[in-house]
Amino acid sequence: MRPLFIAVEGLDGSGGTTQVKLLADWLRAQGRPVHVTAEPSTGPVGRFIRQALADPQARVGDAVLPYLFAADRRDHLDREVLPALERGEHVVSDRYKHSSLAYQSLCMGLSQVAELNSRFRAPDLTLLLDLDPETCLQRILARGEPRDRFEALDRLRAVHDSYEAVVVLTRSQGERVCRVDAQGSVEQVHARVVAAVKDRASA
Repeated sequence: MRPLFIAVEGLDGSGGTTQVKLLADWLRAQGRPVHVTAEPSTGPVGRFIRQALADPQARVGDAVLPYLFAADRRDHLDREVLPALERGEHVVSDRYKHSSLAYQSLCMGLSQVAELNSRFRAPDLTLLLDLDPETCLQRILARGEPRDRFEALDRLRAVHDSYEAVVVLTRSQGERVCRVDAQGSVEQVHARVVAAVKDRASA
């Protein structure tokens, strides 16, 4: 299996972070080197974004976020993703540009956000964890942690609809985007994720 760049996407609460870990563990069990990463990244711009999203008093407006995410993505690719692929490692990222297309298009418009991200490398496979907003919010509330600005039902519903348009757009551009039913147990969803990755690797 050649090194794959795999992005895991979905609403907050859809289980992305858990499935990234399980997928990385599965790949390693197959003897494959894996680099696990996430966006926002751990770089300087990414750290600033995380702080701004978590702080309800942050003065960073939604219209500024698309540019911050694009800057972080450029840094993320150059610093982590591309070097890992060149070393022969699979890269599994908890979110990538599709999150920007879905979330930031709510304030800027999909075509503008798409243009802002048009020069970034596309993943070899994007896994979209498909779960309804109501269930996502229940999971978020169950964590008992402070919520960021996107973790509200109206925002989750809007982003869910936005992801529909993102799938259509990115598939029309030749990207491999696979919907994964995120209902059920963690193990059931993991099995669906592995099946999708096996299918991509054999293509």
